[in-house]
Amino acid sequence: MKGWIGLVAAVALAACSSKSEVKSDKPPPLPPPGKPSFTLFALAEVRGQIGPCGCTSDPLGDISRTSQLVAEARAAGPTLVLDAGSLLYSKSPVPAHLAAQEELKADLLVKTYQEELQVGAIGLGPADLAQGIGKVRVPRQAVNVTAEGLVLEPPKVITVGAAKVGVFGVVAEGAFEGVQIGEPVAASKAAISTLRQQGAQIVVALIQAKTRKDGVKLMRDIGGIDITIAGLGHATPEPDRVEAEAQKVEDGWFIVPANRGQVVSKIEVTLRGEGKLNDAIGPALAAQRGLVLTSEINALDLDIKRIEADPQADAAFLKQKRAERAALVSERDTLAKEPLAIPKSGPYFTLAQTRIAKALACATDVQDDIFGYFRAAGDANVKAAADQPVMAPAKGQASYVGNAACEDCHDDATQFWEKTVHQRAWETLEERGQQFDYDCINCHVTGWEQPGGSNLAHNENLRDVQCETCHGPGSIHVAAGGEEKTFTVWRAPPKEMCAQQCHTPEHSDTFQWEAYMRDIVGEGHGAEFRKTLGDGPTGGQLRKAALEKAGTLLGAGCKK
Repeated sequence: MKGWIGLVAAVALAACSSKSEVKSDKPPPLPPPGKPSFTLFALAEVRGQIGPCGCTSDPLGDISRTSQLVAEARAAGPTLVLDAGSLLYSKSPVPAHLAAQEELKADLLVKTYQEELQVGAIGLGPADLAQGIGKVRVPRQAVNVTAEGLVLEPPKVITVGAAKVGVFGVVAEGAFEGVQIGEPVAASKAAISTLRQQGAQIVVALIQAKTRKDGVKLMRDIGGIDITIAGLGHATPEPDRVEAEAQKVEDGWFIVPANRGQVVSKIEVTLRGEGKLNDAIGPALAAQRGLVLTSEINALDLDIKRIEADPQADAAFLKQKRAERAALVSERDTLAKEPLAIPKSGPYFTLAQTRIAKALACATDVQDDIFGYFRAAGDANVKAAADQPVMAPAKGQASYVGNAACEDCHDDATQFWEKTVHQRAWETLEERGQQFDYDCINCHVTGWEQPGGSNLAHNENLRDVQCETCHGPGSIHVAAGGEEKTFTVWRAPPKEMCAQQCHTPEHSDTFQWEAYMRDIVGEGHGAEFRKTLGDGPTGGQLRKAALEKAGTLLGAGCKK
């Protein structure tokens, strides 16, 4: 506190100095420790995601939740949102059948970025070019990129409260195709020099690169960057691999948000005096560090217990282990009491890698827009697919007939199926208005785009995950009364089929083959096979436990 009083006194003396004294061009001192000068939200590689599919136990990434998070921060103080690029499309190139819904999602994202998030600047990434330069929609930051028809904006200084933030974008050589990428270092150095001359106190770079290594090298070669927000294409991490701490690169910091808007980087910056930007331990990082310390303490407890039980143990070694434990406990206690480790001088920031999870509140206007998108995309998809017939099976190849044709001979099995979650697969989409969404429908119908199966416009008798999903198309088997010699259906599907088709990590995070099999076989449907699985958890139990861990509470204003 004495240092801060001294600083105030110095400012007061300067105000009383002689009028003939030359005025300083330096900005006035900004807020004391306690409240940040501004909050920066960083995104990258959103790739057309407006919301998660909702299939996992802890679905992440929803533009309405991000919008509400930013709105709350903006109500509390100066706030800036930046995006490193690859915003618009989920696939590159965009398949023809996805064009309508991909364009609608891109339009919705741009509208939300402009009206709700009020994004200050957006970089350029490969997912922005999936439909060509003419569909990039909004001006981009990229000092070393040229392409006819591409609208770029020059590096700019954005005033955020009392702070001046300089922003520019740059693309690493070879990062992606579709535009001409020039030498990045000289162009970036010139941009930084201009931004500093314009009064930028903090310079933020929006970097696009193929890998983290490439992005870090580019930041190091450029120099003079305070914060880099990086989009790394397919190398952009999933949520469980996002770095909780910023990486130090020269005198600046390298930060990577998760892909598809699943984890947004919240950076609270306090500008105070002169010097390079320091990294402080904020509450979010302190909490994560506390969990790591607890784990290390528990491991030491086991070591100490084992050593104490050994009559030949070295007393000095035991003493050392106890000292290590005491140090870890002391660090954990300190973090609990003082989670914000503020540097003694100079500007600093705290980083919170914020999971955009279902418990966060939603911006209701954006939620309404998302559900409007589902309706519009469904209508557009159905209209476009109306004249597309289901692929005909080759001569001698079976087609799909639906569960009704199986019931006559397999009544017990179909009754068992009626009790499984597979029986409600289509209904779960209807509840969300996503039954005609190409991102979802393929795992909620039977025989999707298979010969004699279903497509988006023709699926009435094949809705839900029916018998033929696992046992194969049954027309020949049914026509022969189950007596055909070639036996064209499978008694048991290939073991890897579930994990490859629908129960992928991004759609089924609790999937374990044995556990999930226990849910779908039993008396009347594979009773003998069920015995071979033995005792153990079911898929339903695994999912219930995961849901309880993630929390079932939906945030305020959220419909999903």
